[in-house]
Amino acid sequence: MSEGMESKLLRGREVPIFGSDAIKWVEVSVPLTYAAAPGSPTLAPTTEDAGSCCVTGDPATYVVWRIHKGLPHVLEVLEFRAQEEFPRVGLRIIFPESLSPFVYVFQNVNTTSCYLYLLYALSVSGVAYCFHLKSTSKYTPSVVFSHDELLRFEIQNIVGSVTAIAATAGCLVVGRDDGSVSCFHLDLLDPVAPGFMQELRDDATFSRLWGFVSRGRGVGSVKDVVLSVVQKKKLVFVLHSDDNLRVWDLFGRAKVFSHSLSIPGLTVARMWVSEFSHDSSAVSLAVLHKQTLEVNVEGIYTYAVHLELGDRISLLLKTSENRIPLTERELIDVKLTSNKIWVLKEDGLLGQGLFCPKGNVGQQFYALQEDFVADQLFQSSKHSFDYLFHVACSIFSNAKAQMMAFISSIFLHRLLHPGVLNTSVLRATLEDYNKQWTDAEFQAFSVEDLRREILSLVEQEAVSGSIFSIYKRWRDLCTRYFKCWCKRNKPHGLLVDSLSGSIGLIRKDSLSLFRYLEDIELLVYGTFEELNDLKKSELQISGDSHKQEILTEVLHCSNIFSQQFGRAVAPLFYQSVIGVSMISAEDLVHHVLKSLESGCNSSLVELDVPELGTDLVHQKENAAHKGLSRFSIDILLSLHGLCSKANGWVNVLKIVENYLNFLIPRKIVQNLEPERILNVNSSIVVQATSQVAGVMLECAFDILLLLNYLISISGQIHMLYAEITKVQLELIPMVHEIVIEWLLIYFFGTTPAQSPAVEDFSSQLSSLQIDSNTKPSWIERLGSINFTLDFVLMFDANKSFPGQATQSSSCLPSPQNIISMVKNFTSWMIWGHSEDTFSHVFGHSTELALILLRRSQYDAVETLLKIVAAHLRNEKLCESSQHVDGDWCLLHHLLGCSLIAQTQGRSSNKEKISEAVACFFRASSGEGAAGALQRLPCEAGPQLDFAAIKSDAVWRLHYYQWVMQLFEQYNISDAAYEFALAALEQVDEGILPGSRGQDDFMHESASAVKGRLWANVFKFTLDLSRYYDSYCAIISNPDEESKCICLRRFIIVLCEHGATKILCDGELPFVGLTEKVERELACKAACSDISMKPNLYKLLYAFEMQRQNWRKAASYIYLYSTKLITEMTVRNFQNPSLALQERLNGISAAINALHLVHPTCAWIDLQIGGSLSLNECHPTKKLRTGEEQPNSSGIQSQRNQSFVDIKRLEEEFILTSAECLLLSANVQLIHTGNKLLPSDLVDLLVKTDLYDMAFTIILKFWKGSLLQRELERVFSTMSLKCCHSEASSLVAGSNGLLLKSSVDEPMVIGAFDVSPPTKQASSLWEALEVYLEKYKALHARLPLIVADTLLRSDCQIELPRWLIHMFKGGQQGRTWGMTGQDCDVASLFRLYVDYGRYTEATDLLVEYIDAYASTRPGDLIGRKRPFSAWFPYTAIERLWCQLEESIHSGHMAQQSEKMKSILHGALRSHLYLLKRDSEDALSAANAMG
Repeated sequence: MSEGMESKLLRGREVPIFGSDAIKWVEVSVPLTYAAAPGSPTLAPTTEDAGSCCVTGDPATYVVWRIHKGLPHVLEVLEFRAQEEFPRVGLRIIFPESLSPFVYVFQNVNTTSCYLYLLYALSVSGVAYCFHLKSTSKYTPSVVFSHDELLRFEIQNIVGSVTAIAATAGCLVVGRDDGSVSCFHLDLLDPVAPGFMQELRDDATFSRLWGFVSRGRGVGSVKDVVLSVVQKKKLVFVLHSDDNLRVWDLFGRAKVFSHSLSIPGLTVARMWVSEFSHDSSAVSLAVLHKQTLEVNVEGIYTYAVHLELGDRISLLLKTSENRIPLTERELIDVKLTSNKIWVLKEDGLLGQGLFCPKGNVGQQFYALQEDFVADQLFQSSKHSFDYLFHVACSIFSNAKAQMMAFISSIFLHRLLHPGVLNTSVLRATLEDYNKQWTDAEFQAFSVEDLRREILSLVEQEAVSGSIFSIYKRWRDLCTRYFKCWCKRNKPHGLLVDSLSGSIGLIRKDSLSLFRYLEDIELLVYGTFEELNDLKKSELQISGDSHKQEILTEVLHCSNIFSQQFGRAVAPLFYQSVIGVSMISAEDLVHHVLKSLESGCNSSLVELDVPELGTDLVHQKENAAHKGLSRFSIDILLSLHGLCSKANGWVNVLKIVENYLNFLIPRKIVQNLEPERILNVNSSIVVQATSQVAGVMLECAFDILLLLNYLISISGQIHMLYAEITKVQLELIPMVHEIVIEWLLIYFFGTTPAQSPAVEDFSSQLSSLQIDSNTKPSWIERLGSINFTLDFVLMFDANKSFPGQATQSSSCLPSPQNIISMVKNFTSWMIWGHSEDTFSHVFGHSTELALILLRRSQYDAVETLLKIVAAHLRNEKLCESSQHVDGDWCLLHHLLGCSLIAQTQGRSSNKEKISEAVACFFRASSGEGAAGALQRLPCEAGPQLDFAAIKSDAVWRLHYYQWVMQLFEQYNISDAAYEFALAALEQVDEGILPGSRGQDDFMHESASAVKGRLWANVFKFTLDLSRYYDSYCAIISNPDEESKCICLRRFIIVLCEHGATKILCDGELPFVGLTEKVERELACKAACSDISMKPNLYKLLYAFEMQRQNWRKAASYIYLYSTKLITEMTVRNFQNPSLALQERLNGISAAINALHLVHPTCAWIDLQIGGSLSLNECHPTKKLRTGEEQPNSSGIQSQRNQSFVDIKRLEEEFILTSAECLLLSANVQLIHTGNKLLPSDLVDLLVKTDLYDMAFTIILKFWKGSLLQRELERVFSTMSLKCCHSEASSLVAGSNGLLLKSSVDEPMVIGAFDVSPPTKQASSLWEALEVYLEKYKALHARLPLIVADTLLRSDCQIELPRWLIHMFKGGQQGRTWGMTGQDCDVASLFRLYVDYGRYTEATDLLVEYIDAYASTRPGDLIGRKRPFSAWFPYTAIERLWCQLEESIHSGHMAQQSEKMKSILHGALRSHLYLLKRDSEDALSAANAMG
């Protein structure tokens, strides 16, 4: 409260209208052509802050206008109705020049027009405007008024200087500095029309239009002019500077009254006229007299002007002795009604009857919002901040690190308090700290966003990070905010509705109404005399003066505590209960009382020293000690005086008890229940309720401190044991209950509503969704600034808002009606409706919690129920509330629901979930839980027929299942798992074994219920990735069908999550489920994509290997490899080499597995378990791109086989390895449904120079003559490649690289390298040499095949030396002719002869004949033996014939003749030698014979 109001009797307070400080203005401009000429002088009053309101229509429409001195060319217009939500959009008219502080708005009488209002305005240059306005919501930005909407006329050239302005419908009256009055009839619309302008002067017969006639001598300038309509007659009240009052009849243009209002030492300045009172046939007149001499009599004097209306108007002025003195505070506005005057000054609003007795009797003072904001932000006293800091430090001396957040939470709550928070003020304050946002960014801020911004600012500014620096930053921020608030919310004028009796205030940036004080507020701020004036005061001592004195002393003692702590303890208490604190409310009271004993502690000094310095800290410490000593003396003297005056503490305690009963929220019988909608009146109720609740909370808490202090010093004040017991067991619990009641009301009125999450409790439970019939406007407000929980409570879909007294909701409420509606609302919040009955005082809290749950206010529900539960818990400890067990369970149930809902969209939920689980278990364990939970609606609890429930176990079974499903809806599997197990524990007890019953409440057998619950346990543990527990739930399930379904799901999830290892590591106890697990895996493998990871066939392989079932393991992995090749056939793999490699690995694994089996059993059954055929084309999840073709190859078809052995697997391994090599060499293998034949693969390998793999296939797949034939074919192909190569012309003689392995080495499965091949020799000739040398042992004719192929390809080709050496090197020497094996020199000679290579044939024959002839002496005996030498004589003969033919034909005759000659000589010598050797052999034979 401001200093100027301290000595006045406070009767009411200002209540802000929700949303009036957040208007989006639509700017509409006046055309620039309507502006006055440049350089026009100022002829009308200059721009000042001004505002007023016009009330029109039924229901009432309020049109408010405002002019700001800082924006002289702008006029703001707002239109609203009491029964509707306050508009979010207003009209801002932009003028081309500054405005005079005058606007008149009235309703358009033309009901057919789209223009609802007419507005008159005047610029300082003397230009008058008449606007035709539509509803303010109809305008769009950047619009210019059209000529049809605006009438402009200039009066500066007609009337000169204007000193006063007034208007009524169709008429504008201006007073001039020469005392003249000019009237403009704007309803004529045409400034040149006759009668548009007229002048009022003393001599009416000389009145004329256009022009001015000077008044008589002595007429002063016009100070003020007022136009009043009295019984359809327009009277012009003119106040002149010579203190004369003149009244003119506008229609008759005659003066009807003149009177001097002069008072010695004063001069008139302003005048106000009330509406005509039919009861008294008079109008009231208020005149502001200002002092001219140094006499302190300046003020507002009231007069009554009685009127007699007949043929002639007769007026009689009655002077009143009532004077409203004015102080140095500036007068802002005055409004008169028929019986009351309202005076708005800077320090408050004064309301007084017009004809009250002399003095201040009947005066009513109303505090402005500045006092409330100052009190909330600790600006009322310069020591308020220090008190808060010192008390907090004393309480949290051992928790300095956490105290920083606690202090910040207090300041945040106060700064964002409804009525304190103003968005434009907050933005301007934060911008002083270099915080910048665009309009769109700031308007999008929610309450939580503002909290973060403010906290970040304070933490950023507090560089040191100490508690004291944080405190100083908050103090600086609050001080700046308060100054900015006062600057941006200056009062502009009053809003008065004479019909409803409402009185409001028009501020620069908001609107508000005034209310009466509640009874306790009157007692706190007023006296018992005023309380006695109330007809329905419920304070039982209001008529006893002695008791009144005692109660006054009690209040004085409690006020001493407030003065000691500077009203700082109540915010600490509120935050300790509502916020997240390290201290309980009980501990807070204890610490506060302890601080009164010990005073300032050392920890506080340590905090202050670094910031303030040692000297200043010691000064403050000494001042604190002095203050504590003064408090101790004052409170002891006051308490002793109180006890003495009351004749003992017994009487004092009775008075205190009566006072506490007066503090309890009254239960009011409500008869009217209008529809609940978000409108201006409901916002007024919400704001006023929070104000009243704050005062009541502080009063109750002061009494709580006082009672606890009495206990602590009971020995010093001589209290008896019985009196102490009464305080402890009766009064303190009573005041605790009152404090909690008002704290909850205050909490609802000051806590912003939470914006709902995208998916929350309301969206998941259909019945908790916001009803579709509710207007969506208030839903959009959720989470916005100043939209508190009280607004949410007003929209209960089941029960309407409590009645609004007797005043129609179509008008703004009067001050008395506001407080009546507050009482109704608080009564409903605590006690519910008239017909509601509860077992304890907080019984209606469950209804409030359900409403908040429906509106997604989960944090609020948690806070509400925790406070109530703590209070009920204290009552139970006192053994005074055992009958509330059912309500106790109900509270915990709803608390659990709110905690669950809060987990949505939040990162850390473990604590909330654990607490919710505990709440539900508590709810099910209390006495009367089943009956209490039956009262819940279907969406908030299980709906059961309580009469049909035969045992608690059955009820708990259903309850646990309901909770389980609730957790399941929020995907909280760990909590749902707990309640599923809890439900299982109740099955055996609740359901008789084997009952199925039509008569049973469950209508299910125990086995069916268990099966369902175990299935739920399985699901929840599976969601939590607790696979072992999931499997245990499967084997525990008594329902076989459910067990199979769960097992199938178990395998699917393991595969999806890549957790299939658990199936193969031996941890799971496959009790009778091994075959089912295998079957499910096999079925899923058959129906799954082959590319699925993890691969189920590999999983089956590992599964069977772990069980040492080698054959089945080999079967599954072989099935995988077979399916791979099938998929490659029907689909185009992006990476076929990878698929082949997988197939290769699969076959290798199958071979290895079969090697572990006894050789007689080392085979794979193609019919696995008789159900899965290896040859079936298993369905896949992807669309196939081709049709499958039957599998046919040189190998026996799979369709005709029932088993696969190791040999078959090795063959497939080799073929697959070959395909891998070919793909690595970029050879595209085209599968058309048939496998590639081995011969085809060999051809491709030879073509690709992959000879090793080619020969491996040959050696594996061909035996005997088929092998020789295949070798001949391959080497023939290799020879042809050499011929066609560019390297064929080179001389091939290098040794090249030879393979390390020989033909005799055994084949090792898996030893092949499937990496891209590289050549083993430098040329094709070298490769041919190497492989011919390696494999000629398998087929001796291979060199002959190679030579024949080469010569057949090119008869002139020069055979490689290594090849010729192979023909020659087979003999040990050349002495025995041309004899040899399959591949000898004779074969080479025949090839030469066959292909016309006569020269080489001749040379070869001569070479061997010469060699035969040149035998060493030691070998002669051997040569001479019979048949020791042989030459191909037939071939020689053919050579001879061929040479002769060449000679005869003339083709190479000379060369042929030469060769024939050489051949002849050689043969002759050879034949001679043979003859001689034959003779020698014959001689030797004869000799031996």
